[in-house]
Amino acid sequence: MSAPAIFNDKDEHLQHNGEWWRSAVIYQIYPRSFADSNGDGIGDLPGITAKLAYLSKLGVDAIWLSPFYRSPQADAGYDVADYRDVDPIFGTLADFDTMLEKAHALGIKLIVDLVPNHSSDEHAWFQAALKSPVGSRERARYIFRDGRGAKGELPPNNWQSVFGGDAWTRLEGQQQWYLHLFDSKQPDFDWRNPEVLAEFEDVLRFWLDRGVDGFRVDVAHGMIKQKGLPDWDGSQAMVEGGNVGPMWDQDELHDIYRAWRKVLDEYDGDRMMVAEAWVKPQARLARYIRRDEMQQAFNFDYLLARWDANELKEVIDDSLAQSAQVGAPTTWVMSNHDGVRHTSRFGLSQPGARPKGINAAAEQPDEALGLRRARAAIQLTLALPGSAYLYQGEELGLPEHTTMEDRFRQDPAFFRTEGHEVGRDGCRVPLPWVAGAPAYGFGPSEASWLPQPESFARYAADLQEGDAESTLSLYRRLLGLRREYGLGEGELEWLQSPRKDVLKLRNGAVTVLLNLGDEPIALPAGKPLAQSVTQPLEGELPGNAAVWLLG
Repeated sequence: MSAPAIFNDKDEHLQHNGEWWRSAVIYQIYPRSFADSNGDGIGDLPGITAKLAYLSKLGVDAIWLSPFYRSPQADAGYDVADYRDVDPIFGTLADFDTMLEKAHALGIKLIVDLVPNHSSDEHAWFQAALKSPVGSRERARYIFRDGRGAKGELPPNNWQSVFGGDAWTRLEGQQQWYLHLFDSKQPDFDWRNPEVLAEFEDVLRFWLDRGVDGFRVDVAHGMIKQKGLPDWDGSQAMVEGGNVGPMWDQDELHDIYRAWRKVLDEYDGDRMMVAEAWVKPQARLARYIRRDEMQQAFNFDYLLARWDANELKEVIDDSLAQSAQVGAPTTWVMSNHDGVRHTSRFGLSQPGARPKGINAAAEQPDEALGLRRARAAIQLTLALPGSAYLYQGEELGLPEHTTMEDRFRQDPAFFRTEGHEVGRDGCRVPLPWVAGAPAYGFGPSEASWLPQPESFARYAADLQEGDAESTLSLYRRLLGLRREYGLGEGELEWLQSPRKDVLKLRNGAVTVLLNLGDEPIALPAGKPLAQSVTQPLEGELPGNAAVWLLG
């Protein structure tokens, strides 16, 4: 390993000054899969409210709530028809206010998902555009263009949808097409139109006035497209973890976020934004978190890192260095609603690989090995300075549902690629709360919008609640220690590693040893605070394991 290095998150320009988001642990809730209160098989806001005490006991600082807005649900709510209302499947605005009030009473902040790149095709604006003539004010809010060819029969350019197929849909009987970087039911806004900017500033104020603490900005790197919409011969697939091409990461984006930051700064309580921006390199990502823009950006390099000591160290070093350049914290995340759960990725023959879903025909992960590595990985993640994001169910050690039958799938990526991409349904399966209950306690009935595998029974929260060695207990212990020793606000010092497949680091009073190899390693001096394996260590740390030591 390379020589020891120190990264300090306590320099003068990084002082907290009450900025809670710099070190917060934030828990992502995917509402339709968290908890169902009424038995219809879909999670809802009252279900979340009923589980807030569980999240408080877990020890998280904030919740990020995936979309709950009024929507036809073509892309599980990321196709918004009304940005100022709750979809009836999730409840009402009154239910939202009740949830927010209880969360704040428990000391938990709430971040809501904002989906500004596109709306639903059922949004009032898009419906008005369809009924309005070419060149109208209504069409100018979206990206309509005449088709190519003698009769406009060809798309305006050759762009492809992220979900597969053309990124353009033609209006029946017309020469005009509209752009959708995702599904055809998700038309892209034209963010060079001042009406669009004004509308979303109003949407921000609507939720800020209700008391939300921040926003996760969906597709934050895609809202501005290069002028002229030139053809692009590259793939829409990510290249080494970043989207490239004339539809991504344009410089004008940052004017939008500066305007939004001014809106947030009008409110007290350090309201924040976090960018979902799949861009490379880290220096490019850091542009989104400059002092007058967003406060955080998801660290997808860390999420994509393989089970490899050198790769992890390089990602951590680069992330901390680049974010420090702009005075921002780094975020650490291993899973979310858009990819295979890390518990399963770490159990593949190439641990950390990122397949676009796993079905029964694909390689099946080693479930036990994946969980063992995941328990070790969280001891690295929560020991790092900055903010950490957890995806619902990871505290239970939930694996991906890797054998779901195709007839149950709902992800538009599965259908637009004709099944070539398995899609994201496997990581979105409803949570198991009670092992012996219908739908494993997800709700009061047997209904579940996606089928749960039988394996979920042994991961149920009620079974883990009283088990001191469970994954849930491990997360609670680590989150408590992280707060007690101020690790999120601390500084990282790499220590000399005894082996190339081992990481050794210190943050304040806590030393972390992560063994990514299969062979055991001798334990250094220090009092064990937490360990990823259940058996006594007896002087050495086994393979695929981690330990926190005091001193």
